[in-house]
Amino acid sequence: MELKLPDLPFPLRPYGPEADWSYDDGVLTAWAGPRQDRFVPPTGHSLEPASDAPRLLGAPEGDFQLIARAKAGFAAAFDAAVLYVHVTEHEWAKLCLELSPDRPTVCTVVTRGHSDDANSFVVDGDSVWLRISRTGKAFAFHASTDGEQWTFVRIFTLGDEDRAGAALVGFMAQSPVGEGCVVSFDRIEYRDSWPEGLRDGS
Repeated sequence: MELKLPDLPFPLRPYGPEADWSYDDGVLTAWAGPRQDRFVPPTGHSLEPASDAPRLLGAPEGDFQLIARAKAGFAAAFDAAVLYVHVTEHEWAKLCLELSPDRPTVCTVVTRGHSDDANSFVVDGDSVWLRISRTGKAFAFHASTDGEQWTFVRIFTLGDEDRAGAALVGFMAQSPVGEGCVVSFDRIEYRDSWPEGLRDGS
């Protein structure tokens, strides 16, 4: 199944568990089931995620920015609406609006074999704008409370330039310890450029 959003120049395909992805009147919605997540604990020895989470991904070309306002129906700790980038099964990253553990928070995970985990800032309410950008093998994460003034969250690389250039990007839902979480994304926007300034709010 492919899903084509009018604001994206590439089709999206589902990966992982079934999530009932749907798009209606500018809003993309999905459901993460119980204990669904993408995370490889840094304290563990396995390079395989303990579980999987539903993703809807496509392949942009060249430099880009993917922007969306993310909203999550928080019911349990670590429920999240996520923008996700996938380079290989052992190299991927996510930018989350997550209940972490009891307040909505912008969180990030970058996985190179094992995952790291970092919180950025607390959000008032159940929604926030998220943005993934790429140039070459570099990716940047930003978040915004109004969709205009952007807070720099992190910059990082994944893989070499060829693998990063073929990355899949898109949307994810998770409910690592809960019984499920409904997420939605609207104000979806695509730009074929890297941000002019990473730390100046643009």
